[in-house]
Amino acid sequence: MSFTIAIIGRPNVGKSTLFNRLVGQKLALVDDEPGVTRDRREGQAKLYDLEFTIIDTAGLDEGAKGSLTARMQEQTETAIELADALMFVIDARVGLTPTDRAFADFARKANKPVVLVANKAEGRHGEIGAMESYALGLGDPVQISAEHGEGMADLHEALSALVPETPEEDDEIADDEDISEEEAAQRPIRVAIVGRPNAGKSTLINHLLGEERLLTSPEAGTTRDSIAVEITWQGREFRVFDTAGLRRRSRIEEKLEKLSVADALRAVRFAEVVVMMMDAQNKFEEQDLRIADLIEREGRAIVLAVNKWDLVERKPNQISQLRIDADHWLPQVKGAPIVAVSGLMGEGIDRLMTAIQEAYAVWNRRLPTSALNRWFEQAIQASPPPAVSGRRLKLNYITQVKARPPSFVLFCSRADAIPRSYLRYLINSLRETFDLPGTPIRITLREKANPFAHKRKRPS
Repeated sequence: MSFTIAIIGRPNVGKSTLFNRLVGQKLALVDDEPGVTRDRREGQAKLYDLEFTIIDTAGLDEGAKGSLTARMQEQTETAIELADALMFVIDARVGLTPTDRAFADFARKANKPVVLVANKAEGRHGEIGAMESYALGLGDPVQISAEHGEGMADLHEALSALVPETPEEDDEIADDEDISEEEAAQRPIRVAIVGRPNAGKSTLINHLLGEERLLTSPEAGTTRDSIAVEITWQGREFRVFDTAGLRRRSRIEEKLEKLSVADALRAVRFAEVVVMMMDAQNKFEEQDLRIADLIEREGRAIVLAVNKWDLVERKPNQISQLRIDADHWLPQVKGAPIVAVSGLMGEGIDRLMTAIQEAYAVWNRRLPTSALNRWFEQAIQASPPPAVSGRRLKLNYITQVKARPPSFVLFCSRADAIPRSYLRYLINSLRETFDLPGTPIRITLREKANPFAHKRKRPS
């Protein structure tokens, strides 16, 4: 297991900016508003030759009250317990505050190595604030600017005394666009959980983990970052991303919420399977349909989860009606698995995890060329393409160029004249013939070169 360092400190000292700098990506949301980070977030950090696990934590603020704040502090305390060492961050431009002093005592009591980091130390005011931090009794401060990347060599020197050398390992398999079905069956499945605010996404993931790993609250919008957690379910590994709730664009006003939505969209693009969660009491609303359309456009496998099923009055044929409603409202992902669940009670979790694996398998599927050719001939005979301007459109042949999602190239004459309705016919026929429920299917039209074009008579 890799060496783990938790970044701690009061709100708005630049912990998430430092986290992003060390992992080399903008994984954590950063904003001037204090308290942006709520859940703890882990990432793989690299600083020159040092490699370690880094944990970003919620800001410790002893004066704040409320159940959500208390649970944010619990998350931070858990991160400290998991860590091998701590990076205690202060804002050098502000200098020491009573909160810094109180939580310096907290860091000492953890009985773990502490590296004192004076962030925002650029300029004269930063230099003065950094000198003040000697009063904390945590050793020499490492003066850095996480935003501008200054002082990283000094931070490396401080961490070198703590972080053990990383043994050389083989590089991970690159996430190629197309892999074999055997490889796909062995790799962890990347899953994003998306939906409107307060659909129960974090509650579901906490049940999968068997612990209160992610903050939950009746208040909509508790989750801000896209948090990734590792889950093993019946021997299969998953990397699951909890995301911020997606509202209609007109409802998104604050800068922070815009950042959260952008973070959720990145999670969708990074995922292989996206679970779209709906509230059982308010399902298939306009925003649900927009989210499903986004998932289809991004080419991700989709699973529909109707959450809070424990709050619904049970009636005959409810599950069958869900299937009918899903195909009616979401024809672009016709046949997508739909599962009734209760994240709070754990109802339907086995069915959901099975549906994710099945959707992932379909998304990775390659069709046998001979079977594809037989289907193509039969589909054209059953419903020939329409004539345009009195001329029959000619469809020559089709081939699958990749999976993830299943994508095909159709060679034809006059590609611009083939109507969208005929392409939908081919896609629906493909779904039914080869059992490809729900997954996006791509058909690209390509005109076959005319072998006689060069023999055309040139005008004199």
